Amino acid sequence: MKWITREKVKVDWVPCPWLIRRFVDRDAEFVFLSQETDWSQISDGTVYDVPNCELGHHGEDLSFNSILKKFDLRDPALLLLGEIVRAADSHPSEPHPAGEGLRWA
Repeated sequence: MKWITREKVKVDWVPCPWLIRRFVDRDAEFVFLSQETDWSQISDGTVYDVPNCELGHHGEDLSFNSILKKFDLRDPALLLLGEIVRAADSHPSEPHPAGEGLRWA
């Protein structure tokens, strides 16, 4: 399956392909499109981490967290990684302390 997102990778985008390929779709093909893309017109693949998509940011959840929820991934290590990624990419109300280290890496 094609997984489609924006070009110019940032913090949340790095672990998402890893999560998808490792736990959701081992044969995933990743496509990175211009940020000016009309995401609502894409029907050939799964769009993630773009504005107004199911597998995007919702409240304090990032795309990584949305993928965990959508595919019912509940492994405690993945949930912890989700908290770290959230803290590195945004400013949640209760950030995990390791988030700052990931942000700098």
